[in-house]
Amino acid sequence: MFDIGFLELMFIGVVGLLVLGPERLPKAARTLGLWIGKIKRTVSGMQREISAQLEAEELRQKLNEQQKKLDESVRQVQRDVESLAEPHRPAEREADKAPAPSPEQRLDDALARARRRDGESRADEPAAPAPADKDASSR
Repeated sequence: MFDIGFLELMFIGVVGLLVLGPERLPKAARTLGLWIGKIKRTVSGMQREISAQLEAEELRQKLNEQQKKLDESVRQVQRDVESLAEPHRPAEREADKAPAPSPEQRLDDALARARRRDGESRADEPAAPAPADKDASSR
């Protein structure tokens, strides 16, 4: 970062010795060293965070590219399946052209199916006697 040679360091030491004196110079040098260490750690931490953010952004971009490729592949397979199913569709379309049953017809069909199911399940059971008519018993 800074290109400081031996001559510059010796000059700074001599000036510091003259300004601070021999008693305070070691304490000042130690404090300066601690501050420089903290600054270096802070800068290093910031560089790591920036690097991690850049790597995360690259991974997001790669993931988005892969997702686009996957989506395109799925669309292509879907088109292929639809094109294979196309020859079979005319028969289905003719059946689709028949008018849809009205709600009343659907209800009647559902009731008829239920009666048939109910009748089939009761065919196995013994027949229960018919309830007596009240008018007939009172006579």
